[in-house]
Amino acid sequence: MTSSLRGLRQSLAVVTVLLAAVGIVMIYSASAIQAQEAYGNRWYYLERHAAYLALGIVVSGLVLAMDYQWLRQHLKGLLILSGLLLVAVLVPHVGYEVSGARRWFRLGFLSFQPSELAQVVVILYMADVLARKQDRLRSFVHGFLPPMLILGTFVGLMLLQPDLGTSVALASVVFLMLFVSGIELVHLGPTLASAIPVLGLLIASKPYRVRRILAFANPWADPHGAGFQLIQSLVAVGTGGIFGVGLGQSRQKLFYLPAAHTDFIFSVIAEELGLIGATATLFLFLAFVWLGIRISLRATDLFAQLACLGLTGLIGFKALIHMAVATGMVPTKGLPLPFVSFGGTSLIFNLMIVALLLNMGRGRAVATANVLPAGEPIPTPAAMQVPPTGCAQRVGSPDWRSGQGATTMAYKHRDTSRRSNAVMASRMGFPEWAGRGGAAPASLVAHGLPLSVRIAPRSLARTHRTSANALCAPGRGHRV
Repeated sequence: MTSSLRGLRQSLAVVTVLLAAVGIVMIYSASAIQAQEAYGNRWYYLERHAAYLALGIVVSGLVLAMDYQWLRQHLKGLLILSGLLLVAVLVPHVGYEVSGARRWFRLGFLSFQPSELAQVVVILYMADVLARKQDRLRSFVHGFLPPMLILGTFVGLMLLQPDLGTSVALASVVFLMLFVSGIELVHLGPTLASAIPVLGLLIASKPYRVRRILAFANPWADPHGAGFQLIQSLVAVGTGGIFGVGLGQSRQKLFYLPAAHTDFIFSVIAEELGLIGATATLFLFLAFVWLGIRISLRATDLFAQLACLGLTGLIGFKALIHMAVATGMVPTKGLPLPFVSFGGTSLIFNLMIVALLLNMGRGRAVATANVLPAGEPIPTPAAMQVPPTGCAQRVGSPDWRSGQGATTMAYKHRDTSRRSNAVMASRMGFPEWAGRGGAAPASLVAHGLPLSVRIAPRSLARTHRTSANALCAPGRGHRV
């Protein structure tokens, strides 16, 4: 498994480098003329992007070097800090306002958008909460309500900036995490249904949002106003054809297409590199999402699984919305294309997300038991001898009764009810254990290799269909 994880991590790093390389080339192509006109320096945006890229690489290196369990222990403090920053950015003369939105702090020649930090922290904190409360997820008060209160608080602060796009992206990813973690559909369904009229009210509360919806329905009704961006984007995409007009030869970037190097950079890619270049960019993002999901499936604990899923979903959702806006499939919304668009804080935190995925996907030679049967004494981490015979053995028992081995195992304990363990045993593919009141081993070592057996969420389940006893030769080992 470790070698497989290493390959996935290397592939994810390669995809990220390719996307960043596409960004460097296309940012210069899309912004050089505008930068020369506005600042007298055609390299202006590219130089700033390179500075953010270098800073993002340094930050990502630090994240990659740390133990993500240490980060998990400090998530509550980071959550509070993120909330305070979202409040501070709303204060006049503290937060920097652009086009009526107060979303940034000015730090010299750099800018910092606290909502980017908040998205990552909220996803990590949700993963931690959902992993720790697996036995209480069926409860509305103890399982569903606390994550929703946290999500509602941060979404509300983002809406005050206002930033509807980021709010929708974060909420969508969190709901995905809630679903796969095992939250009851009877709680999720009504909440999602009630979110639709709320979203409608939020759109209706701002005239510019209403104009965007109307322009999406018929951009030619106001070609010089609300429909201008969409029309120019569609002209760029259509002009590119199959092979494009050539790198650096875009005409729409010559002050026709607004925000060509940020919110509509995919349109410039489609114009200059054609359908082939646009499709290649799309496949790079599909590869990123696929690799992220594969890493989440092979993560060593439930927290890492949910965190990897959420972080991958955030990148994928932003990329999907950006490309859908550029091609006129959804109403216009300013979301940068991850790794490709010019954007300081966005680029830094996207690289940090990649570092977190690589960190959590290292694959450690330990088996972590998320649960133990109720009433069983808490074992202390110790070196446990695993028989070389390949028999399945019970983790936590100091008596292996046969054989000698050299595999070291560390594990943790989290008490749960017998009913919860019965449900868990059934979901893991061992229905025969459920009939024993859930008093089943929480972790197994099969064939001499560490094997973590936990309650995997719905879509992340790696169920082990083979009975543990079938792995043991008659008269050898410790039958469970």
